[in-house]
Amino acid sequence: MEPETPTGDAPILVTGATGFAGGHLALRLRKDGHKVRALVRDGARVDHLKAAGVELAQGDIRHAAEVDKAAAGCAKVYHIAAVFRTASHPDSYYEDVNVGGTVNVLEAARKHGVERTIHCSTIGVHGDVQEFPCTETSPFNPGDIYQRTKLEGEMKAQEAFKAGLPGVVFRPAGMYGPGDLRFLKLFRSVNNGRFVMFGSGETFYHLVYADDLIDGILLCGTHPAALGGTFIIAGDRWVSLNDWVGEIAKALDVPPPKLRLPFWTLSAGSALCEAFCKPLGIEPPLHRRRASFFIKHRAFSTERARTVLGYAPKVPLEEGIRRTAAWYIENGHITRRRAA
Repeated sequence: MEPETPTGDAPILVTGATGFAGGHLALRLRKDGHKVRALVRDGARVDHLKAAGVELAQGDIRHAAEVDKAAAGCAKVYHIAAVFRTASHPDSYYEDVNVGGTVNVLEAARKHGVERTIHCSTIGVHGDVQEFPCTETSPFNPGDIYQRTKLEGEMKAQEAFKAGLPGVVFRPAGMYGPGDLRFLKLFRSVNNGRFVMFGSGETFYHLVYADDLIDGILLCGTHPAALGGTFIIAGDRWVSLNDWVGEIAKALDVPPPKLRLPFWTLSAGSALCEAFCKPLGIEPPLHRRRASFFIKHRAFSTERARTVLGYAPKVPLEEGIRRTAAWYIENGHITRRRAA
């Protein structure tokens, strides 16, 4: 993909730049020659952003005045910030960040005449997919507070764009790649032979490699035909959990996991874990939102992004998994255990 033409002296605002997706986006924009401003909270880890020349705007996405100040003078806004699945946060926190924060961004973009606002939603708004592949027009079916508030935030963005604010919505699949730690526990458990498949393992899962996702996001931010549209950004194909775990084992050169248990054992255990930890204010090591990973289908079509935007994921799943595993090993997150 050709780099976006730099927007002169006007910076591009990225929310969520201290996270995995937002960080990759901010660094790519800098690499392409843009001035980038990042909305960051106090105490956030920002050394990598500073080193790349990203301007830091201190603020919280929940505070309208701080978002407004960060957006002033910006050419574009990539709104990536969100609170993901945790069990320690109350539902009101999801509302404040995923809905209220989005409203703050939209209002600031409108006030300052931002030329394009690119809103990050999630394929999770479709929940447990009932049609394969799921498309942008498939029914919404959010299954937890994260998905429900992300859907509500997307609806706020759609309303603003229909009312005249120039913008685009994209729904990313699960992002992975070197630097990501969300899937580290999965890779570790496969590596040390402790992974347990709960249920059949034939549940579909759809990922997107980091570089491919950033390509898709930038197309949403630059392509003339993207304005007013909604696009699913995902990898080249979906696979079953059995296949995904098998590819991880292959990349780590270990035997594929064989232990399998009924899903109800995980569901009951996670419910008990939440009941014990939540009153103590402790993040449960196991909770129901993450347990649903084993039973909720994820299979999506990228046809609209391909035909309208020219989106073309370049990194096959096998190669992406290999690169991710290599990064975990090189950075000391995993000690390689070769197969007998």
